[in-house]
Amino acid sequence: MTQASGQGTTVYVLNGPNLNLLGLREPEIYGSQTLDDIAGMLEDRGRELGLEIDMRQSNHEGHLIDWLHEAQAEGVKAVLLNAGAYTHTSVAIHDAIKSIKVPVIEVHLSNPHKREAFRHHSYVGMAALGTVCGFGANSYLAALDAVSRL
Repeated sequence: MTQASGQGTTVYVLNGPNLNLLGLREPEIYGSQTLDDIAGMLEDRGRELGLEIDMRQSNHEGHLIDWLHEAQAEGVKAVLLNAGAYTHTSVAIHDAIKSIKVPVIEVHLSNPHKREAFRHHSYVGMAALGTVCGFGANSYLAALDAVSRL
């Protein structure tokens, strides 16, 4: 399915398991910024770009799937998705991305390709429009900049 930009100006930023622990969990890998810090950065950049940020986090796979479906129903412009470990395991999230027309950009703080072998495979990336990874919190900003050009 080809993904086309939605009509709205809202961008969903969906974050998966353990991302609520950013700033505490393995800061040498994920950095010292919290998810709230990243939300603030995105809201500031979003205002500059004329985009509204709707930031969400869940440790539950079904919530992420429901939010992807909601993005389609609400006509959002795009979804930035950091699915955490579900990136490497969830065919269900892959299928949810494929079932919507809203563009989804996969985001990672670290570069999964420089980490353990099991992180090299991404079900999310197989369905997403593109991937931004390895730049810490700036991965989210780079993905948002890309969305503004869709």
